[in-house]
Amino acid sequence: MTPSQHAKSRPKLTPTDIDGNQIHNEILLSLPPNERKPMFSELEFVPFKTHHVLHEARRSIRSVYFINSGLASVVSVLTDGRSVEVGLIGKEGFVGLAVLAGFRKSFTRVIAQAEITAFRLDADVLTGVLRHSPVLNRQLERLLQIATVEVSQLAACNRLHQVNQRLARWLLMSQDRMSSKSLPLTHEFLALMLGTRRSSVSIAAGDLQDAGIINYRRGNIVIRSRPALERAACECYQLIRQHIEEETGAGS
Repeated sequence: MTPSQHAKSRPKLTPTDIDGNQIHNEILLSLPPNERKPMFSELEFVPFKTHHVLHEARRSIRSVYFINSGLASVVSVLTDGRSVEVGLIGKEGFVGLAVLAGFRKSFTRVIAQAEITAFRLDADVLTGVLRHSPVLNRQLERLLQIATVEVSQLAACNRLHQVNQRLARWLLMSQDRMSSKSLPLTHEFLALMLGTRRSSVSIAAGDLQDAGIINYRRGNIVIRSRPALERAACECYQLIRQHIEEETGAGS
């Protein structure tokens, strides 16, 4: 999904609000007035605590979400309970892309990685709105394409790269979406996202801290040197970022 800090060349988005709640979601802010009015009246502002599940794997999709702040993880869940993250969604994104393809069950679990806020919309309402919203259609179709590439690259990453490289890549992707050097993340949750043991994450995080790249205190990681973190990450981060910039024109 589109890292907002790499979109500096885009036109400045005009702040607005829905029922007194300021909009930060980049999709909603990009819509022209004629597409905003019919949909905004249907949106509901909702806050969620860390670890709240927005969509559960193999369960029906009743609502979709435009993430307004915070960070959500997209997780592939096996029948034995093991899981690994296959995507991240911040204020640039949207939860419920399966609805665009006509599916009404989620193949993945989408979970709040940090406290988030979102604008919720009934899935059936979205289907009706899309018939008269060409800009929204294009935005969501672009996100679907980006998500497909991201999932493919992360599948290779999780299979081929070391835990320390994957951790660095994951921290960079998280920072892109939260626009903050401070990330409220525990080792337990990082292990869940990376599909590995907590001890492996502790060792990898310790190596990054010893190198002066991050500071880690219980439940919180602070990125001290982004350039060094980029050097520590595998090539997957740059490949995903390059594709996003090409798809959105953010790098031009």
